Amino acid sequence: MDVKSVYGAQKRKRRLFLLSTISLLAVTAVAGLCIGSEMVSFPDMLVSIGNALFPDIFEPAGRWQGPVVIELYAPRVVMAILAGFSLAIAGTVMQSTLRNPLVSPFTLGLSSAAGFGAAVGIVLGPALLGGSYAMGVTFLGMEFTLSNIFVTVLAFATGLLSTVVVLVIGKRMNTSRSVVILTGVIVGYLFQAGITALKYVSGDDSLRGITGWLMGRMWEVDWKAVVIALPVVAVCSILIIKDSQVFNAITAGDDVAKTLGVDVERFRRRSLIIITLAASTCLAFTGIIGFIGLMAPHICRMIIGNDQRFLVPVSGVLGALILLVSDTVSRTILAPIEIPVGVIMYLLGGVFFIYLITRRNGRVLE
Repeated sequence: MDVKSVYGAQKRKRRLFLLSTISLLAVTAVAGLCIGSEMVSFPDMLVSIGNALFPDIFEPAGRWQGPVVIELYAPRVVMAILAGFSLAIAGTVMQSTLRNPLVSPFTLGLSSAAGFGAAVGIVLGPALLGGSYAMGVTFLGMEFTLSNIFVTVLAFATGLLSTVVVLVIGKRMNTSRSVVILTGVIVGYLFQAGITALKYVSGDDSLRGITGWLMGRMWEVDWKAVVIALPVVAVCSILIIKDSQVFNAITAGDDVAKTLGVDVERFRRRSLIIITLAASTCLAFTGIIGFIGLMAPHICRMIIGNDQRFLVPVSGVLGALILLVSDTVSRTILAPIEIPVGVIMYLLGGVFFIYLITRRNGRVLE
């Protein structure tokens, strides 16, 4: 078989996998709009969405079906897709630019750091901003307060700080892959210590919010969170996907990339800042969600290879699917009791992480 035929077969395989993943994501999204603590039939779900978009054409589905679908289920489905997509491409970019198969937003401490920033905003925001903390503006019929923006900005700042610390230590010490992972774990523990201190000094309402946030809670997600996260994730994803060809050069080695005219250090910093912004913005609303940035790129790499032009977008779609399935399971398996989605992800991610370490006699760490 000649090279052209092999390339054609690989391209068809990648397209088939992408279409299959998108189809599963669409089916899961529809299921997520129908099932939960309250079950909504498929026709009522369609009518509820139609009434929300075209109230002059569609009558309300019922007294409770419309609000449940539009105000409770729909924003969670959209946010799960955004968060899963951003965390997956963040993991893909980290693994490519750092050339380390075990790095991800969770293992490098970005999730814990973003969590610390969000916790600071939740607990100390009223004291730091005073009366302006509750000030807001109306946009698209929704009231946005300064607290929404403040929490997001702090999550991004602390998430970026954790990434910078890991990069600086890794560069100065010229460390191995395993030490980079350990550095990320240590940085994560430091921010976890800060979160614990904030929990200790917080009031009952703040403590309840932080505790649920640490477990990866999606039940407080609303359309305001989606409106803030959607443009950030969209712009960051476009910028990363546009540069996917450059990631191919960097995965081949810094020297190879430099001979192709790539300013490696500048490109690496730029890429990590972009994915930190996307991931931290979503984590500010969803809470700490681990392992998606590790699982999705590895699964896609096993199936479609390491070509970043395909790996980045396909990993994003698969990450969105993983988180959406996990969130749907978390709110239905013990309904009406809801399990934090972080619990589901810890179980899945822990098993997958053990598999990565133990397969091929541990050579994944070399």
